[in-house]
Amino acid sequence: MPAKLIRRYIFQVNRYDTNGYLLILNQLERGFKMALTGLEIYKQLPKKNCGECGVPTCLAFAMALAAGKAALDTCPYVTDAARENLESAAAPPIKAIKFGNGSVMGDETVMFRHDKTFYHETTVIIQISDALSDDEVSAKLAEINGLEFDRVGLHYSVEGVAVVNDSGDAARFAKVAAAVAAGTEKSLVLISNDPEALKAAVVPLAARKPLIGEANADNYEAVVTIAKENSVPVILKAEGLDALSDLVEKAVTLGYKEFVLDPGSKTTVQKLADLTQLRRLAIKKKFRTFGYPVIVFTNHDNPLDEIMEASVYVCKYASAIVLKTSAKAHILPLMALKQNLYTDPQKPIQVEEKLYAIGEVNENSPLYLTTNFSLTYYSVEGEVESTKIPSYIIPVNTEGTSVLTAYAAGKYEPELMWETMQKLGVPETLKHRNVIIPGYVAVVTAKLKEISGWNVIVGPRESSGIVAFAKTLK
Repeated sequence: MPAKLIRRYIFQVNRYDTNGYLLILNQLERGFKMALTGLEIYKQLPKKNCGECGVPTCLAFAMALAAGKAALDTCPYVTDAARENLESAAAPPIKAIKFGNGSVMGDETVMFRHDKTFYHETTVIIQISDALSDDEVSAKLAEINGLEFDRVGLHYSVEGVAVVNDSGDAARFAKVAAAVAAGTEKSLVLISNDPEALKAAVVPLAARKPLIGEANADNYEAVVTIAKENSVPVILKAEGLDALSDLVEKAVTLGYKEFVLDPGSKTTVQKLADLTQLRRLAIKKKFRTFGYPVIVFTNHDNPLDEIMEASVYVCKYASAIVLKTSAKAHILPLMALKQNLYTDPQKPIQVEEKLYAIGEVNENSPLYLTTNFSLTYYSVEGEVESTKIPSYIIPVNTEGTSVLTAYAAGKYEPELMWETMQKLGVPETLKHRNVIIPGYVAVVTAKLKEISGWNVIVGPRESSGIVAFAKTLK
């Protein structure tokens, strides 16, 4: 393609992004080869149209493979030569990198979760400086180990600990890394610009498969070699996408590809721009040089500012974030945001449909009905607990939708309510015949009373009204 046409095409695609424009332009003009098209893949397939891959024809399979919606391994007749040629087309646009205690980064296929879903949550890592005293290291590690949270029925925690070589002393770095490894099961990250310090710390801990770094333009050969020899992933850092692209290409020539990228941006705004460009170039442009997970380090020292900064990176598109603060009050909001973003929007969080006992219930305890959408149930549960009146709650299975949404979709009808009450043995459990329903579905009162024979009490519309409402119950 003539350079003039290349420039015109890229300018149209990236006319609002000069950095992205220049980067792709430079790569194309240097002979960079984009991912294979469906037709190019089809030419290398056996063309049997056997359907054993789950797709009716080889052409359809090739198109699915090019779109990242099929795996080459599902074709039983592909030749070894074709497999080698098609490796890049079959690989996900962002490589999956595994490290530590089951931590996985990358392996994402979309820009927005509503297109499909996000698979791997942003890995949250807390750093420990080796310049701290032994007692301070122990205290910091204990605080990190205590970062465990329960929210809407789910348990989550900080995934990793990063040991940073601020002391500049290789022996001290290795000692603190060993102490941290002995004191936690969390995934490890070892950060130093000194290859000798990294080697001293990594070799004894290679079995823990730590993520190491950072390799830059000056030390990449030594650091990547250490990573390769110990079979651990390595962070490549360069300021700016052009410089990062050059560094990745040089590192690949060393025969290793277990990389995590750090664009080295100085400000939050620039990091956001770089993270977005990296994701877009990998997903939309199939730019394999940037087809790796991305790690960022926060800049702010004030904990609240740091959490606000980290929130930006969770939203767009950090695979891992390294933080300084380790206070529960600071970390909890970030973890809640992460959980919300990485919940599959097509599969809402749900609680089990069963008869929940709140407090020391008996046969005369009130009975509340709600839905099994996790946020709805736990909002109701919290308010019922606050009444100090032992009560039962049934979250009717509405496929994880809230009260109004479920009713509008025909999933919260009186027939289902009564069927659920019977299935869970409510008539045998309770002596009274009263059931409390959400105020938003007061319209079902007469029908539910007719089919069940129970006295139907209309409760408040919002869970926040339950405490005041409970005082009116006899």
